[in-house]
Amino acid sequence: MTQAPGSAGTIRRAVGTVAAMLTATTLLGGCGPKSEPAAEPRTSPKEALLDAVPDGTEGPFRFSGKDSSSAVTGRVDPESKAFEINAAMPPDKDGITTKTSFLLIGDEIWMKAKFTGQPGLPKFPDKWMKLDRAKLTGDDAIPTYDGADQGNAGPLIDAATSVEEQGPGRYSGLIDVSSGNAAKVLEDGEAAALGEAAKRVPFTATVGPDGHLTSLTLKIPAAGKRKAYEYVVTYADYGSTPTITAPTGGAATKAPALAYEMLNS
Repeated sequence: MTQAPGSAGTIRRAVGTVAAMLTATTLLGGCGPKSEPAAEPRTSPKEALLDAVPDGTEGPFRFSGKDSSSAVTGRVDPESKAFEINAAMPPDKDGITTKTSFLLIGDEIWMKAKFTGQPGLPKFPDKWMKLDRAKLTGDDAIPTYDGADQGNAGPLIDAATSVEEQGPGRYSGLIDVSSGNAAKVLEDGEAAALGEAAKRVPFTATVGPDGHLTSLTLKIPAAGKRKAYEYVVTYADYGSTPTITAPTGGAATKAPALAYEMLNS
């Protein structure tokens, strides 16, 4: 199938955005299971906020996030080691708009992809395309499940240098995004580009009445040609979100050769 000039690399990068974001979670190891409750209750605002980060015991829930270049939504089902993530990329310099989705349950994975904005772009069925991992050559071609905290809230809060409770369930403070695992959350080289400003990035967070984190927002300052933006993570509907099940019947199909060609390029 023909593609618009210069679109192949753009498409590969766009499809890889979701995988790259979740690969970052893999590198960080997520938050992982929490340890047994301590004998003494947590007292500091930072400890209370860390304790609110999802650890897989809350049941299925929804999440969303955005950074300087993309926005994602999805669901997490920790008991099944499953998640669904949907990414929408704004039009690139060639006018190509990309929408991608991944659905993962254990070792099984499905994908959806849609490209618009130019003639000759790849066209895929509007169904969940089942992928065969044996046909994928790159380690970062597709995401993997590694913990409930898909938005990396835990590593970011852990790097906070100050946390204050502003009221019931409301927190603010400063995060050093250049330290530890927090430096791996932002795009490559971004923390370094921020210089000293990386050590004092303002954040706000909210925790629901049930004690679960509902939002984390970092105000990333401008650096070089990159404008200031907000890194936002939201978690919602803990325990009331539908569990994730494998698509069946007319909702699914085998991935065509073009899907592997795109992911492996």
